[in-house]
Order: sequence, then C-alpha cells, then structure tokens
Amino acid sequence: MRLLLVEDDVMVASGIKLGLTNAGYAVDWVGSGERAEEVLRTEVFDAAIIDIGLPNMDGLELTKRLRRPDMANSAMPVLILTARDALQDRVQGLDLGADDYMVKPYELPELLARLRALLRRSQAATSAVLAFGPIELDTANRRATARKDTGEAVPIELGPREWTVMEYLLINAPKPASKEKLLQALTGWDKEITPNAVEVYISRLRGKLEPYGVALRSIRGFGYRLELRGQEQQ
Repeated sequence: MRLLLVEDDVMVASGIKLGLTNAGYAVDWVGSGERAEEVLRTEVFDAAIIDIGLPNMDGLELTKRLRRPDMANSAMPVLILTARDALQDRVQGLDLGADDYMVKPYELPELLARLRALLRRSQAATSAVLAFGPIELDTANRRATARKDTGEAVPIELGPREWTVMEYLLINAPKPASKEKLLQALTGWDKEITPNAVEVYISRLRGKLEPYGVALRSIRGFGYRLELRGQEQQ
C-alpha cells in the first residue's frame, strides 16, 4: 500500500515514515500543502496522513481541496494527525472530508490499526483477514497462512514486497490486479523498482501458492489474477 505523509516537521515526519515503512507501507513525504496538492493531482495513493498545522495552506484546506472531483485521489482515505485537540478542529476536519482524526502524541499501534480500518473500508473489505480459497492474509497481525485439506493452517513466509503484492491480489480477487497498480504499491519516490521487478515477486508467489492449489495467472497487457487450480478462467 502506498501512503502520502504531509508533515512540515522533519523530525516528526521521519519518525512516522519509519514506523509506517517498518509496517510494510511505501511512504512518500512532502512538507507543505502546496506540494501535496501538486502531487495528488497526478499520482495515486491508497491513503494520506495530513497534519493540520502546515505553513501557508493548512491541512484543513488541503483536505477540502483533495475532495474536489478533478483530483486524482478525490476518494482516497484521509487521516488527520495533529496536535490540535479542540472539538471545533476535529469537527471541522471531519466535515471537510477527513475519514479519521488522531491527536498527537500518538501510539504507533493505534495509528496502524486506524490506517488498516480506513484501507479496509476504501476497498470494501469488512474483515482484517483477506482470503481466497485456502489462502488467508491476516493484515492486523501480518500473518499469511494456507489451510490444508485436513483443516491445518500452514504458515506462508512472505517478504515485505511479496506481502504487498499478495495483499493487492487478494483485495482484487477474483478480478485481476493491474501491473501498474502493483508497481505503485511497491515503490515510493526514494526507491527505484522497474516493471520487471513485479514479475520477480509474482514468480516467487507462484512457487509459494501452487502447492496449495492456487494459481497466479498473467493477463496479457494488464496484470495478474488469482485462480483456484482446476477452475482457471479462459
């Protein structure tokens, strides 16, 4: 999942970005509302974390502008993370289009839990566990398992980027996930990943899923789709 962090305090932004990156997210950071608005017009993110106390254009105005129809991310979940704890600020932030509001100082486990909840709602998922056939992905505990015919749950070891690809495949299943979307989810501005890298992670996942009767089919010119063995779509 790719996140945009909008925070003008370098120390605070570094701490938040580190925590989110360690949790498996691709995080891009900007220090102003103006820069965030520019980026959000052209690039796609899964969610944004916005501080209110930004210079010039504050986070409330940015949130309001983000919801305009001409923005590429107008429906993207927004979490306001700020030191302002007045009721009026919370109400205004939510009324302007924020999906959630957290007051600093924050605890990282709660921030991650709120992000997962926002992302589930945006993807129309009602549970923290994503499943396809025998495969289950527990997004809260970051645990992947495959259920055998006996009912036994066998752990599947996934690297951070394998996890990201698997998460998108499960969110989209049984529909295909586009290669472009997978590439965006894997990389931020400070990382360089070629389109061919997606194929590397797809190949690794194939090897881990095939023993449990799950195939990963390439859709030419688009992306990839999870299918149960023996039920492959033509």
